[in-house]
Amino acid sequence: MSGLDEAPSQSARGWFQAPLSRTIDAVRSASALIPRLALDIALPTLCVSCREPVSGDGVCAQCWSKLSFIARPYCERLGIPFVYDPGPGLLSMEAIASPPTYTRARAAVRYDDVARAMVHALKYQDRTDLAPTMGRWMKRAGHEVLEHADALVPVPLHWKRSWSRRYNQSGALAKIIGRAANVPVLPDTLQRTRATEQQIGLSKIERARNVQGAFKVPPEKKSLIQGRKIVLIDDVLTSGATADACARALLRAKAVSVDVLVFARVVDSFRPPI
Repeated sequence: MSGLDEAPSQSARGWFQAPLSRTIDAVRSASALIPRLALDIALPTLCVSCREPVSGDGVCAQCWSKLSFIARPYCERLGIPFVYDPGPGLLSMEAIASPPTYTRARAAVRYDDVARAMVHALKYQDRTDLAPTMGRWMKRAGHEVLEHADALVPVPLHWKRSWSRRYNQSGALAKIIGRAANVPVLPDTLQRTRATEQQIGLSKIERARNVQGAFKVPPEKKSLIQGRKIVLIDDVLTSGATADACARALLRAKAVSVDVLVFARVVDSFRPPI
């Protein structure tokens, strides 16, 4: 048989194979969805706060309404909300009395009961489905610091804790924010050199001592930090001790500046500006 006789046969086979291949792929995709759908029906997603069934972002409408989103007016340095608007550029008493190493801090919400439930679910209960929602809120709250950022650096876990949890919640949030803001993420440029104690229950001074010297940028990673504006990503800002220790390590590696973006921050009370 000549080549001219073979060509139509091959073309015909290709014409039949293309839709067949698409059909097989569609069947495979549908088959993969069936167990997931069955699981969703058997075990519906529960609100992380009140445990009522919920669809979507992991927080029911009632609990969502209880979240306290942080918006202006707030301290330009620490992002602490003010009870009234004092005008642009005003600082809180905390920022004046004890200026942080980092330049600015921004948070999406106050660390209240619902925010705490979200953070704990992401960190300890494998609720990675919450990361996209939390990351979107962080991106919106941190648009000022993200606008000119060169890179995002998540607060690292010690390797022992990372192994036990299987993932770093700050890294998960950084990936979401990085994609949404089109800013590269540098996950391994900052390392925790020793396993620090849990900060929960420690005083402000004890927190600072606990993380002092606990972070470093490895020599082979310093070129990724040098000359860049860095945004440090974490889940919660409490006393600021961890953020300060991380910022010092990044600045020692010749970062131009370090800002901090977190999902929630502790606000003891609404305080007037100075």
